[in-house]
Amino acid sequence: MFKTVLFPIDESRESREAADTVAQMVKTFNSRLILLSVNEVPVEGEEPPPPERVMTPEAIAELLKNAQSMFSKLGIEAETIEREGKPAFIICDVADEVNADLVIMGCRGIGLTEEGLADSVTNRVINLAPCPVLIVP
Repeated sequence: MFKTVLFPIDESRESREAADTVAQMVKTFNSRLILLSVNEVPVEGEEPPPPERVMTPEAIAELLKNAQSMFSKLGIEAETIEREGKPAFIICDVADEVNADLVIMGCRGIGLTEEGLADSVTNRVINLAPCPVLIVP
């Protein structure tokens, strides 16, 4: 049913907690797992993202390596993708590129905006994704 699962990750607690659900889904459906980390970069003319939402390339590589290792210990092979840009848009673009059948993400990542949940990364992905989105509370 879910041949390809996209799991966008960041350093948030919610992202770490969603990993259990991802592992269960991938094992249940024998899915291909793709881990995605998006480094939010400032867009010209916009206010830069808060420092806690900007990661160094080394930190992103380490985050993806650790996540890949954790899934490997569970017997799950995971591919990794690193991107820069606006997280919600990148998540949806990558979901489309890899033909994801499902995006799984935590309910509140580091990308919760100052405007609140209505303008959160999660809410934007729900509204823009080309496939179903499973939000893990």
